[in-house]
Amino acid sequence: MGIRPVIYFLENNLIEKILSEARDLLCKLGITLHNREVLELLSGYGATIDQDKYHVLFTNDIIDKALGSTPASFKLYDVLGNETHDFSGTNSYFTPGSAAINILDNRTNEIRKPNTADYIHFSKLMSGLKYIASTSTAFIPADVPGKISDSYRLYLSLLYCEKPVVTGAFTIEGFEIMKDLQLAIRGTKEALVAKPLTIFSCCPTSPLKFSDVTSQNVVDCARFGIPVEFISMPLSGFMAPVTLVGSLIQHTAETISGIVISQLTNPGTPVLYGGSPAIFDMRYETTPMGAIETMMIDCAYNEIGKFLNIPTQAYISLSDAKSLDAQAGLESSMGATLAVLSGINNISGPGMLDFESCQSLQKLVLDNEICGMTLRMARGIEPKEDFPSIPLFQELLKEKHLLISKHTRKYIREEHYFPGRIINRANLSRWKEEGELSLTARANQEIERLLKEYQPSRLPEDSIKELTRRMEDEARLHGMDKLPG
Repeated sequence: MGIRPVIYFLENNLIEKILSEARDLLCKLGITLHNREVLELLSGYGATIDQDKYHVLFTNDIIDKALGSTPASFKLYDVLGNETHDFSGTNSYFTPGSAAINILDNRTNEIRKPNTADYIHFSKLMSGLKYIASTSTAFIPADVPGKISDSYRLYLSLLYCEKPVVTGAFTIEGFEIMKDLQLAIRGTKEALVAKPLTIFSCCPTSPLKFSDVTSQNVVDCARFGIPVEFISMPLSGFMAPVTLVGSLIQHTAETISGIVISQLTNPGTPVLYGGSPAIFDMRYETTPMGAIETMMIDCAYNEIGKFLNIPTQAYISLSDAKSLDAQAGLESSMGATLAVLSGINNISGPGMLDFESCQSLQKLVLDNEICGMTLRMARGIEPKEDFPSIPLFQELLKEKHLLISKHTRKYIREEHYFPGRIINRANLSRWKEEGELSLTARANQEIERLLKEYQPSRLPEDSIKELTRRMEDEARLHGMDKLPG
């Protein structure tokens, strides 16, 4: 067997010190938590509560209890019930970044508000991207009311793409319909627990705060066994200490506080130890996701999560560029490479531009190739009938090449990663003969090819009807006579 290449940023003694400091924050300084039901839950386990100030002080016993019941791994399944993810060890999977408010129009190259047609194109495209294992509720269509935008995105994702979905609710009320959409596919709560279909992103507010909505989402997901990824977002030098270690202490405290809420609600609920931290660039007042320090924080907290024996997630392999340019490629490929070398389990980011605010179909098809390359890298190097080597070299010297040798034909697809046409490997003369196409032009061709070859979801017709009925009922409650065409 080959050795899986890995990278580390933290020594174990530093991890232990960060965890100790984070525990001190939770037990001596505490967090603000704007949900009385959750405060009562924590009080019942011995936490010190100030109801008037919505403040909670944890205890080490509560933290130990929660960490002790958190699963070390879990699996994810597509709409047909097939296993797609095994979040254990250093297994890495990619998913598009979520909840962008804009899309880069691949026909005009302008950033604009997206609509339902854009989302359907995205979902169809995702069906054909081999190296991005799950889809996500990637951007927010502007042609439906905001109060149903969460459930509507999930509905379209489940309808047009068979892959599991990384999603989330921005309201307490939105969870109910989003849970019902999953039950329309799985049938029962027990079946949904047995074969999770989605992961919900739940985001604490930095510094050291949980909103009413987020904490309630954590509780609701736990009650239905729906996996949660905690997305702590400290901003180094602004809403977190400027040092990477200081930001990691804050990230650890915020993430553990979410794990406590989840596990005290329902011990054993699957979670991902995740986040979307960033440094703060004071020159531009921006939060660069493509900054190397941002990526280092991601990889480092992943090590803390694995030290706690919890599977991990990170917003990494995305770019702050505004178009499909060299910056987009370098930031995304560097992030994807570091993420896979670190063994981050759920890697969120493909397709994203402009500080997590924009999705691009062009970038998505390019990122699919980046994902394929890094996943090949993760398999490492191992011998395959290479010893003894003399017979192979005897054949090479005799035939003057090994293009059609048995050894080549047996292992070429396994050893060599062959990207699609968006990556140009032709020589100069052939590139000119084929039209001198730019990366953007090749990306557009790949988009058109995948949309043309799209095969409708194999979701049973009765499930499709039930999905649509529930979504239409929800839309009518919010003033829509019918869903967009």
